[in-house]
Amino acid sequence: MTGRAEFCELAVWRTANVGNKAVVLAPEIAVSRWFNTSEPLTLSGLRGRPVLLHAFQMLCPGCVAHGTPQTQRAFDLFKHSDLQVIGLHTVFEHHAAMTPVSLEAFIHEYRLTFPIGIDEAAEGMPMPITMGRYGMQGTPTSILIGRDGRVVHHGFGQQSDMALGAIIAAELAAAHE
Repeated sequence: MTGRAEFCELAVWRTANVGNKAVVLAPEIAVSRWFNTSEPLTLSGLRGRPVLLHAFQMLCPGCVAHGTPQTQRAFDLFKHSDLQVIGLHTVFEHHAAMTPVSLEAFIHEYRLTFPIGIDEAAEGMPMPITMGRYGMQGTPTSILIGRDGRVVHHGFGQQSDMALGAIIAAELAAAHE
């Protein structure tokens, strides 16, 4: 299927039984190209690890000034834990200016070292697939996915380092209870 019918279908979230309870699983990410990783990443392949998903656009002032540097700090701070940080370049405007070549230069200039994927374009739609699956309102958006695959946090706009760090730390500590 293509077009609007496919896009609407993407918003359906799956459920799974975890222990004795049913949980709503975070939708899989759809990525057309990866940077800073030798192999493609999938949420299903990362199940059992918490995942911080940072959706951004390189021409978004809030992303450049706050969201993307915050994500790099989280990546550096938690690199010795099992947290997986993933950047997701979600292009929903200025499509002609935000090419993979431009993103590669952006990653280099801002010295971003965490894995970054390009959110796959939805045919005939301005909003990319993963952005639609998660019902994102724009960028920057930070989503924390728990070890069991459920969305623990879904935040739009600027978030404080302390608040996001506390949410991540709580999810990391939950595995040790």
